[in-house]
Amino acid sequence: MRGLAQKYRRQWPDTLRHNLTSQSLQDEFDEASAWNAGIAATAIRDWGVAREQWARCGIALPGEEGPIQTDFGVVSIRLNAWGDGETLFARRIDPVCARLLNIPLPESGYCFDDIVLHDGAATGQRNLRGEIVPVFNALERWEPSLFQTFTAFVTCPDQDSLAPLLTSRAPGVAYLEDWTESLAYICLKCSYGLPHRHDHEQAPAGWNTSRHVGIAAQSRHSVEKILAEWQAGGEQRFVDAIETRTFPVPAPANGHVWWRAPGEESD
Repeated sequence: MRGLAQKYRRQWPDTLRHNLTSQSLQDEFDEASAWNAGIAATAIRDWGVAREQWARCGIALPGEEGPIQTDFGVVSIRLNAWGDGETLFARRIDPVCARLLNIPLPESGYCFDDIVLHDGAATGQRNLRGEIVPVFNALERWEPSLFQTFTAFVTCPDQDSLAPLLTSRAPGVAYLEDWTESLAYICLKCSYGLPHRHDHEQAPAGWNTSRHVGIAAQSRHSVEKILAEWQAGGEQRFVDAIETRTFPVPAPANGHVWWRAPGEESD
């Protein structure tokens, strides 16, 4: 329990020490202490201990030593679960590390292609193209990407006019995402995948000519270039503004049990 408490304080050397001590005092294999020791060892990049713990859990890994770089499939990651809890998709490259595949909102403090360290226990599920994938809480940014997040405010008459922008690429530009379409502001129970009803009415469907486009890029110059080319490529296309803001990753809030799903009973 000391190891568990230190994990949620993100005190990784203490987490590792307590969980290894717990293992030494037990006669039988304890999955929880192995996972938490593996998380802590990964956080501090102690690959020998991390690989030993994953082997104890029966997880097959490539290679014999060093960092783990493989494909454990796509999952959903909840950023800053102690706050707004923005949820997006990521590809696991390690039992507890995942590379972000969507562009997070700037306020999250994260960027596209960041590698995050995540918890081992799922706290919900998401539908990805007809497949159910688990949701894991991010514990911290493990490795930052090379990209910044830019927000382009554009106007266009229809989806066909926007599509060329979303598929455009240039040196230094990795990915564009129509946030007007893809962002859904959902309540906490929705965020944790718990079924329930909403009483409010859905807004009528229709095309909104004002679009907010998230862009993962290395420089403003690259962003301005692709937006200028898109605007010149058709009628009624306008770039209203380009914004970029940098925020730190918010620290966990005291007094909020963010590592459990709503409705989950305490031990």
